[in-house]
This record gives sequence, C-alpha cells and structure tokens, in this order.
Amino acid sequence: MDRQRLDKWLWHARVVKARTSAAALVERGHVRINGVRETSPGHAVKSGDVITLALDRGVRLMKVVGFSERRGDATAARGLYEDLTEGAG
Repeated sequence: MDRQRLDKWLWHARVVKARTSAAALVERGHVRINGVRETSPGHAVKSGDVITLALDRGVRLMKVVGFSERRGDATAARGLYEDLTEGAG
C-alpha cells in the first residue's frame, strides 16, 4: 500500500478516537497536507506527505512514513508517522 484515505490514516495513527471524528476534523478545515488546506476526508495521503493538524491543544506536524491495514495499539500507530512538532521528543 502506497496511499491511504486521509480520514483512515488519521484514525490509524490514533490522532482521533473514531474515523467519523477524523472526517469531521478534515471537513471543518483543520487539516493541511503539505501546507494546503484539505477538506475532503477521502483525499489520498502518500509517504512523505506532511500533515498539519489544528487541534484544541495546539498545532501538530506529522510526516507520513507508513500505512496500516488495521488500527493497532499506540506503539503501532507511532510507526506510521514522524512527529515534526517543535519540542516533540
């Protein structure tokens, strides 16, 4: 797999608790891909894309590095992205 729906990827990466929440986040304009606002939950993301999320606690930058067929635990989710947020450790 070299691409995945944005809402599905956000759910698999455990950014949100439900896929419907991921879709709503995208539709409300809180997600950018490579600096461009995306409002379609079905938009395909590929490896290397940088996702900017405006969440209630601030802004989060994530670089897509992998995909998953299923939603796994938190450890598996961390393998799907590189956290580029300032101060991320």
